[in-house]
Amino acid sequence: MVWYVDLVLYGVSGILVAGMALLVAFQERLVYVPVMPGFTKSYSITPARLHLLYENVWLVASDGVRLHAWFIKLFPECRGPTILFFQENAGNIAHRLEMVRIMLQRLQCNVFMLSYRGYGGSDGYPSQHGITKDAQAALDHLSSRTDIDTSRIIVFGRSLGGAVGAVLTKNNPEKVSALILENTFTSILDMAGVLLPFLKWFIGKSSSKGPKILNFLVRSPWNTIDVVGQVSHFSFSIFYA
Repeated sequence: MVWYVDLVLYGVSGILVAGMALLVAFQERLVYVPVMPGFTKSYSITPARLHLLYENVWLVASDGVRLHAWFIKLFPECRGPTILFFQENAGNIAHRLEMVRIMLQRLQCNVFMLSYRGYGGSDGYPSQHGITKDAQAALDHLSSRTDIDTSRIIVFGRSLGGAVGAVLTKNNPEKVSALILENTFTSILDMAGVLLPFLKWFIGKSSSKGPKILNFLVRSPWNTIDVVGQVSHFSFSIFYA
């Protein structure tokens, strides 16, 4: 009987180890989903479909990755605020155009929509390190434009985009006038613990003692709760659905 219990325990342990190994090996594919089931990587529509005035913008991140973006204006000479829009982890910016259309109409603003690397028309492969560079390239581009009010650049991020926007704002307090977060997670590890409760045994909080396996293996931790605590000098808002 003892040998049978030991066998079961070894089996369960093996499954857990194998499961964690798969999570670690394929973590980027779980966090970043440029192509949703039933869709293609390319844009299904452009802003023109919604009769929006827009400009195709091509940027180069600091590591040389070529990025695509749409700069959508309320009207040609609009000097209202400009929203730097960071999307969720799945799909591309074309899937957010209806929301952006409502933003333009109700907020009387411009919207700059960035395709993260590996998404939409952008080159490369997504990662936290890379997307942080992408966001910086987008903000630097906006800050250099002469056709907008650069003192009113507002960073908006939803879900993953909130994590991206928080890091960008922390690093550039002098360039961002406001930060808006919607449905943003506290960290990827916290999300993993919610979706797969057994992983909590392998995730350490800041107050925990001793090594926690996943804390050292996750390549895109996006610790938004820590980053937000370091954002200063202006107002930010957090919205939950």
